[in-house]
Amino acid sequence: MAKISKTSPLAPKGGFPKLPVINGVRFSTIAAGVKYADRSDVMLAQIDAGSSVAGAFTRSSTRSAPVLDCQSKLGRVEDDSKGFAFLVNSGNSNAFTGGAGVKAVEAITSATAQTMNLPASHIYTASTGVIGEPLPFEKITNALGELSESLAADRIEDAARAIMTTDTFPKGSSATCEIGGIEVTVAGIAKGSGMIAPDMATMLVYIFTDAKISQPGLQDMVSRLNEVTFNSITVDSDTSTSDSLLVAATGASGAEVEGNETFERTLGVVMKDLAHQVVRDGEGATKFVEIRVSGAINNIDARKVAMSIANSPLVKTAIAGEDPNWGRVVMAVGKSGVHADRDRLSIWFGDVLVAENGWVSPTYVESDAAAHMKGEDLAIRVDLGLGAGQSIVWTCDLTHGYIEINADYRS
Repeated sequence: MAKISKTSPLAPKGGFPKLPVINGVRFSTIAAGVKYADRSDVMLAQIDAGSSVAGAFTRSSTRSAPVLDCQSKLGRVEDDSKGFAFLVNSGNSNAFTGGAGVKAVEAITSATAQTMNLPASHIYTASTGVIGEPLPFEKITNALGELSESLAADRIEDAARAIMTTDTFPKGSSATCEIGGIEVTVAGIAKGSGMIAPDMATMLVYIFTDAKISQPGLQDMVSRLNEVTFNSITVDSDTSTSDSLLVAATGASGAEVEGNETFERTLGVVMKDLAHQVVRDGEGATKFVEIRVSGAINNIDARKVAMSIANSPLVKTAIAGEDPNWGRVVMAVGKSGVHADRDRLSIWFGDVLVAENGWVSPTYVESDAAAHMKGEDLAIRVDLGLGAGQSIVWTCDLTHGYIEINADYRS
């Protein structure tokens, strides 16, 4: 595994935030030695009975055994007097491991269910790390006793650290809102650094709230918000086998949030923040970039153009070199496959109008655009001049650091 020696320069300056306790959820971690030596690599989250669980998963045709198992369970409640558990390991993705992968998931879920007195259908597992290597699941099942005995409500930061792979910092976020005079809290953690692209962005994400909401209602919210958060980021255009997003609502606050727009916005704040943190930890990243496309015939076309720009190696390397090479943006628009008119196209780097009316803008001063490119947070805006379609995606630059990390990922 590539050794990450320093934290991303784009990491939150204050470090991991102090996340509030979510009533009805407890966490524990352990160094099971799945792959890493001398660091936590398994986390357990216990969720009280009466909770709702929603999620989204990769649509990769080679998705992992844990993903397939979670997808088959989502929305099912075998016994409403029993809670749920999320069990996650880092260091091994248990993907492309054939029948052995399925048996590993069955062994882990069965042992966890027995240890925690829960139905196996209430156990959601995830694995992240190297593809194609059998998961040494006994290391996980042997640790379940200690994991179950050390559960505590205030250990969410430990959980965030245990699920890291090539991440350079743990990722956490929280937000609150008031519903009917009751404070409702949302807190979440994520891992992700490389193999990040929509479908639904490559990462593991676990979000918890004390709001009260039905499973279908929560699932509707999560699915909508996923499209404009985790499904709108890309680091390297590669979709993982292991993407998993799970959201648990315990109902402990007593606040009913079914169809509530205020709560949905609050949940969206946490999801968007975590999605941005994944991009800011993109392998080798030194720049965080917002790509905003407007004026497309429809939103679908706008999305295609935005992702074409965000995933272009030529655009991303120009950003890394702080070069305002707007010709590469023109190229990316053209290769997207959507309808575009050269003479209606406008491009901005930050607030600097670079091109318009099929040519470089007469007001364009390259030194102004170059000054914008020297920042850590960049913006590229494109207007196609054809309609009302729009889209926003987020990406990072492509540096030699990405090559170094991935060239020796398995060593």
